Amino acid sequence: MSGADDLSFFNLLARQPSLAAAAQQLDVTPPAVSRRLAALEHRLGVRLLNRTTRRLSLTPEGERYLEDGEQILREIDQLERTLGASRETPRGLLRINATFGFGRRHLAPAISEFARRYPDIEVILQLTDRPLDLTEHAMDIGIRFGPPPDARVLARRIADNRRLPCAAPSYLAARGLPGSPRELLEHDCIVIRENRTAFNHWQLTDGQQQLTVKVRGRLATNHGEVAVDWALAGHGIILRSEWDIAGELESGRLQGILAPWTGVSADIHAIYPQRHHLSAKVRVFIDFLADRFASMRQDRSGVTTPAHLP
Repeated sequence: MSGADDLSFFNLLARQPSLAAAAQQLDVTPPAVSRRLAALEHRLGVRLLNRTTRRLSLTPEGERYLEDGEQILREIDQLERTLGASRETPRGLLRINATFGFGRRHLAPAISEFARRYPDIEVILQLTDRPLDLTEHAMDIGIRFGPPPDARVLARRIADNRRLPCAAPSYLAARGLPGSPRELLEHDCIVIRENRTAFNHWQLTDGQQQLTVKVRGRLATNHGEVAVDWALAGHGIILRSEWDIAGELESGRLQGILAPWTGVSADIHAIYPQRHHLSAKVRVFIDFLADRFASMRQDRSGVTTPAHLP
C-alpha cells in the first residue's frame, strides 16, 4: 500500500465509531481492518488509535496524522484534477520541429491561425535542415515526410504527398523530355541533401514496380527551396514534394515529366513521443493540421495538374 492509500484508510477509519463500522464501509472483515491498522502503526512507529470494545479514540499522534493527512489528500486531489484538466484543456507550451521549406511555407501560416484559435497555447517552431530527435531536444511534435522513423514515437498521417520529377520548360526545350527513368542518366539533375540517405539515388515508382536511379548533375544543395529556384532557372530536373511545387506546376513554371513515374510515397506525418499521447495541446494541434490540409486539398480539387494536389 502507498502512503496515500494509508492516509485514505485512516481518514475513513477515524470517522467511524468502531472497527466493525469501518469494516462495513470498506467491505472487509473487522479482523482485516485491525490487521491493517496494526501494520500502519508499526510502520509509523506510533499508536494512532485507542481501541475499546465500544469506541475508537485518536491519540495525539493520530490527531496529527489525521489533520495533516487530510491536507495532503486535498493537495493530491487538486494535483490530479489539475493534471486531468491539462489533458482536457489545450494550454501550455507546444514545441514543434519541421524542415525549413515545408515549415516556412505551410506550417508557419497554419500556426498563425492556430495561435488565434487557441490563445492559451504558446508555440515554439524550430526549423532545421534535418529532423530532430524529439526526446533529445524536448520537442512535442515533429512534422516528417515519409514513414515514421521508429516505434518509439506515435504518428498520425496528416496529408497525402508524393515527390514529383519536374523541370522548367526552358530546360526541357533545350535538352528534351526523358522518356523513361533510365534516361535521367543523360540529364542534369539537381540533388537535395536532406538526410543521411544517398542523396543522388532517386527512388521512383509507377505503382507497379520500383526503380532506383543514380542521378548526377552539377548542382546540389541541402535546401529544397534553393533547388526549386535552380530548377526554375533551367539548370536541371528536380524530384520534389508536390506540396512545395504545387504553385509552380499550376502556373506552368515547372512541368511534370515521366508520368506515371513519381517518387515513392512521402506522406506527411505528425509524430510525437508516447508520453504525449493524451496531451490536449498535442491532440488539438494535430487535428487542426489534418483539417487544414484536407481543406487545402478540397480547395484545389478542381485544378488540373500532373498530380493529385493537396
